[in-house]
Amino acid sequence: MSALARLALHTWTLDTTPLPDVVAAAKAAGWDAVELRRLDYNRAGDAGRAPTWVEDTVRGAGMPVACIGVEFGWMWADGAERARLLTVFDEQCARARALGCATVMSPVDKGTGDVARAATSVREVGDIAARHGVRLAVEFNSQCDQLNTLERLREVLAKAAHPSCGLLFDAYHMQRSGGSPRSLDDVRGEEIVYVQYSDVPHGEIKRGEVLNRLPPGRGCVPFKEFFAAVRATGYAGFMSYEAPNPGAWGRPPRDVAAEALAATRAVL
Repeated sequence: MSALARLALHTWTLDTTPLPDVVAAAKAAGWDAVELRRLDYNRAGDAGRAPTWVEDTVRGAGMPVACIGVEFGWMWADGAERARLLTVFDEQCARARALGCATVMSPVDKGTGDVARAATSVREVGDIAARHGVRLAVEFNSQCDQLNTLERLREVLAKAAHPSCGLLFDAYHMQRSGGSPRSLDDVRGEEIVYVQYSDVPHGEIKRGEVLNRLPPGRGCVPFKEFFAAVRATGYAGFMSYEAPNPGAWGRPPRDVAAEALAATRAVL
């Protein structure tokens, strides 16, 4: 995998750094791509920048985009809020297509709801993604109330059975949900649309705490086994380092980007 792995730097990893400097740091360190968030676009708009400023920034740096995030909450939302979220989803898919990016991602909803309704929503957003020629990676979140394990998310996706939708498998949430690399033993490569990773600190962690992520090898995730399990599924897409941590935000962004890439290569 080390010779073929395509590695992306998630902008949350350098959250307090202006986007042009994030992209420059990723490029200088040798990352293959960046992952953008909906928040990156919102911040640009709040600053009065042109609607295409984010795209122009990454294009100008010659940096590919591995994935673009949408806004979560669409699984069980109703009324005007649901309409707004679906509009956001459509907009982010269009932005991904404009950048030559084949993947959008969304975490699951944080609350609780009916599994069949969630599956219906997956089919609805899957149709939107398909119209734009992109695929949706849905991420289970170990800190949410219901869809907090790989198995629970797979139940929703199996009911939806939409070819433009699949799993986002994240090493951090794998570890914190009580899973392991063996969780992928019966997962086929085509089920996985995207992969994210960061390490989980040793010791007790408070529920809901998520700004504690570390480079591979600094915590308790068995990364050699994790990457081997991903490889065994046949997945060959990007893998994105998503590691928000205030300790990293206080350091030079180029140092953080370079250190994380070196740590990743050491365990690939």
